[in-house]
This record gives sequence, C-alpha cells and structure tokens, in this order.
Amino acid sequence: MGVRPMRNFRLALAQINTTVGDLEGNARKAIEFIGRARNAGADLVALPELTVTGYPPEDLVFRSQFVRENLERTRQIAAATCGITAVFGFVDDSGGLRNAAAIARDGRLDGVYHKRRLPNYGVFDEARYFVPGESFPTHDVAGAAVGVNVCEDIWFEDDGDAVPVQVAGGARLIVTINGSPYHAEKLRQRESLVSGLASRYDVHAAYVNLVGGQDELVFDGASLVFGPGGHAIARGAQFEEDLLVADLALGAGWTPGAPGPELPPIPPVERARYDGDGEVYAALVLGTRDYVRKCGFSKALVALSGGIDSSLVATVAVDALGRDNVVCVAMPSRFSSEGSVLDAQALAKNLGIELWELPIEPPFQAFLDTLAPRFQDTPWGVAEENIQSRIRGNLIMALSNKFNWLVLTTGNKSEMATGYATIYGDMAGGFAVIKDVPKVLVYRLCEYRNTLGDGEVIPRSVIDKPPSAELRPDQKDADSLPPYEVLDPILKAYVEDDYSYADILEMGYAETDVQRAITLADRNEYKRRQAPPGIKITPRNFGRDRRMPIANRYRPF
Repeated sequence: MGVRPMRNFRLALAQINTTVGDLEGNARKAIEFIGRARNAGADLVALPELTVTGYPPEDLVFRSQFVRENLERTRQIAAATCGITAVFGFVDDSGGLRNAAAIARDGRLDGVYHKRRLPNYGVFDEARYFVPGESFPTHDVAGAAVGVNVCEDIWFEDDGDAVPVQVAGGARLIVTINGSPYHAEKLRQRESLVSGLASRYDVHAAYVNLVGGQDELVFDGASLVFGPGGHAIARGAQFEEDLLVADLALGAGWTPGAPGPELPPIPPVERARYDGDGEVYAALVLGTRDYVRKCGFSKALVALSGGIDSSLVATVAVDALGRDNVVCVAMPSRFSSEGSVLDAQALAKNLGIELWELPIEPPFQAFLDTLAPRFQDTPWGVAEENIQSRIRGNLIMALSNKFNWLVLTTGNKSEMATGYATIYGDMAGGFAVIKDVPKVLVYRLCEYRNTLGDGEVIPRSVIDKPPSAELRPDQKDADSLPPYEVLDPILKAYVEDDYSYADILEMGYAETDVQRAITLADRNEYKRRQAPPGIKITPRNFGRDRRMPIANRYRPF
C-alpha cells in the first residue's frame, strides 16, 4: 500500500458572542460553531476565553452552583467534538478556581490547560478569582504538536512561561484563546504581538478573540493567524461573529480517523477592517446593542436636545437597535433655542424615529414658585439651572418606568471628567453610550457617520453650532470650560497617561487651563461614581480602569 499524501492542517477560529451567566446559551452556541468547523473540514477549532461562563464572570465564580453547572456544560460541549478537536474556555475547580482551556476531541475531554498569567490591572482583576497554572504541555492534533494557552500568557516569554516551554516541547502551532477588550489602537498591539511571536519562535500563531458587549467592555473579535515568518495568513471580522478557517503548512500527515479525502485549499482570508473613527463608532454600536439586549430591554429612550451629544447617542442607538426600537424625547425650556428644537426634529426625521415633546416650563415654574420663599433675595445660579435638568431626568425616568425602556444618557468623557453634568438630571439613566468619548471625538464621529452613504443624518447645523447646555440665556460651554480642543488633551494627559502637573505644563498649555482641568477632574469623582456604566473605547476609562478615592485631599499643585 502506498503512503497517503501529506496535507495542510486546517484550523478554525470561532469568535463568538457569549453572555455572562448564560451557561446553556453559551454551550449551545459553542456546539453550533464546533459543528460548522467540522463541516468545514477543520482539524481543530478554538473558541474564546471562558466560553462557557462568558467573560468576565466576576464574582459569579464564587458561587459553587455556578461553577458546578459550568463544569456540566463543559462536559456537554466536549461530547459534541466527534471527529474534531476543540479548544474552549471554562472555569475549572482543580486545586482552586482556574481560568482554564479545555482540549476536547472525539466526544471526550482530553486535556486541560490552566492560565498562568492572571492580569490584575485596568479592567482586569483575575488574581481575585483564580489560581495560576503551572504546567504547559503540547497536544498532538492530527499529527501536529499544538501548544494551547490563554490570553495574557502570550504577552510574557520569561523562562518558565507557557510559550517558550511549549515551543521547547516541539509545538509548531500556538493557539491562544482570548477575552481581550477593545480600545482604540488595541488591534495594532495584538497584531504586533502575535506576528512577533510567530517570527521569533518560527511557529504558526493563532489568536481567537471574544466578540460582543459586556457591561462597559466591548470585545472586537478580529481574530488572527500568523505564519512562521510573521506574515498574516488570516484576519477575522471586527465586531461580529465569525468562523475563520485557515490551512497551515505544518507538515501534518494523515492519521487514523483523520478527515478525508483531501479538501480544496483555503486561500488567505482578510476580512474588511474599519478605520480609526469607524472602529470607535462600530464599538459604540455593538456595545449599545448588546447592553440593551443582554439586560432584557426591547427599546431605548434618548433625551434629544438638538445638541451634538444627544444627536450622536440617538444615531448610535438607531444603528444598534433599529429605528422601531428607539424613542426620543424633546423637553424644551424657556432657554431652549428655536434652532435646537428644529435640529432635534430634523434628526428624528432623518432617523425615522418617534420624537415626543414634553415642555418643562410648567413644572419648572412650579419648582421656582415652591422654592421662592427660600430663594428670595438670592441671585439666579446653578441651582435654578439644574432644576431644569432634574425635571428632564424625572420625566425620562418616568417614561422608562412606564414602558420598561432603557434610558441612554448623553454625557461625554470631557463632561464626565469635569463634572459638567447634572447629577440626578442629565446623568439619570441606565447606560452612558459616550461616557468614554471625549468631546472632540464626538464631533469626529458625527462627521464619520454622515459619510456612510445614507445622506447627512446628523444635521450640519448640529455640528457647526457652539455647544451649550441651554440652562440660562446665551449660555455656552466655553463660559465654564477651556475650549475642548485645549481641554481634551489636558484631560487625556492627566486621566489616561498619568502625567504630572509639571509634565502637562511642559506640553505648552496655560497654567490656568491646566489647574482648572485638574481641579475639576479631582473634585467630581463623587459624580462619576453615581453615573451609569458606559462603553470603554480609550485605554483608561472612568470606573473600571481609573479608581480614585472620593474623599481625597491630595492636590498636584
């Protein structure tokens, strides 16, 4: 009998959208994608980190019933691997709780890998939950030596770390399962990492990433396969589920039970990628869609003022949920300009959504009348301004209660940083879509959205007019804050980059502007703690990334 022909190793990466705690749904989806990979002739299919539980499960892992049921679903998925090897994430309870990768084949669990490097910075606190792994074996899959590891493990290559040990053990393919959240420029970092690893060790490197929104985090997928020279073989889609299939020249031969006959080769796969602002916009859409739906809501409410922020939020909401699932509410006051009212109406018409109008003048006057005995002989000020915002907050939350629709708030990162928002007013709601989007980027995202081929959705007048809260006559944001073109870089340096006061002055900004921005950022931590969660799109967001004390007397100048 002649020697059977050599063939390429067929790898599938299943970037799926899991939901934390939906053990049954996550297992069902994993089994579906394993079946699709089998039908595509794959030798191995890899799914994301903590596939079974969803990522990150946080304190759910402290519940013994949750861990036990996760193990049951792990066995269920393993039983669905006849004719294929699958790698997927779960929580193991061997020697303590472990962030683990299951290696299953032919209907049984064949091996388990425990994550060694447990990130404990930024949005990650895995050292709170898991015990690190200590063993890094290779696995024979269809005649090829494969090293399996989990996310953070490939960011380290010290002696005794997973990748060097696995390569020394003969691995020709490194498969990493990941739950790597999105922020701007993150994909470039990942590609450099995986390409460099493949080149340094002369191996194939595969990186499968989770996709979908989970609370503040968005996972962008964009799975990767690189060859030994550091060249890209396949790139998966961004911000959507995908089964990425690639043929790798590992020199693997036919083995007993291997699929046959030889399948037609798969050419390199290159899914379309977004540009910088388009990438951020796609993250906001996916994060909004998944938060609303995974929290069990059918519709969203947006308070539409005719300003730039609410216009962007309403547009993202429609792109995420569909025009039939978004209702906007205009709540004009005595200070609302005619232009803003008309802009709100024009945007609603362009989006094809309902716009309800609830004027706030009657309740505002009632508040002023009630407070008149105590406010007598005092100047008009912030108290009167904020009453208007809090009336609006009450009205929109009443609608939310009545119809069980989720309120999307409209504050941006520049406002959240400086406290230029009304607590229990415009901050009232369930999800803060642009909470991590600086004001200058808000403008760019509106410009980007208007280039997508369905006409000028966000009216030009919204983009061009000076920003204003319209809570007093002729009010402008610039009355209270430095220009956003100045403010945003100062805030980035202080909040995201941890620059010192002296460092920021050396960047060339005026001392008064720097002191004002820093003082406002430090003073308003108490407001941010009471704000709804919002989508992370920068390297450091408020809440999960940046954790500052509220009662804090330290001042940098």
